[in-house]
Amino acid sequence: MESTATHQEHPIGLYLKIWLLLFVLSTLSYLVDFFHFEGYVRWTMILVLMMLKAGFIVAIFMHLAWERLALICAILAPPLALMVLVWLMWIEADHTFFTRLLNFH
Repeated sequence: MESTATHQEHPIGLYLKIWLLLFVLSTLSYLVDFFHFEGYVRWTMILVLMMLKAGFIVAIFMHLAWERLALICAILAPPLALMVLVWLMWIEADHTFFTRLLNFH
C-alpha cells in the first residue's frame, strides 16, 4: 500500500544555520551581563534576545513556519493577548502608584 501523505523534508543546512544563530543570540544574552548593562536597557535587550530565540525555535524546530495560518494564529494569539493584558496592567499599576504618591504623600 502506498501512503498518500506527503512527506516534507527540510535541508539540514537550515537547521545548522538556525542552531548557529541561536548560539550567537545566546552569546549576546551572556554579553548583556558581562558588560554590566543596567536598567531598562538590560531588560529590553534580554527580552528581545529571548523572544528572538523562542521565535526561531518555534518557527523552525517546531515546524510552525510551514503550518497553516489558522494553526499559527491559534498558537500565537493567546500569548500575544496575554502580553497586551500584562502591558495594560503595567500602565494601570504605574498610574495607581503615581496617584498615590501625589495624593497620600
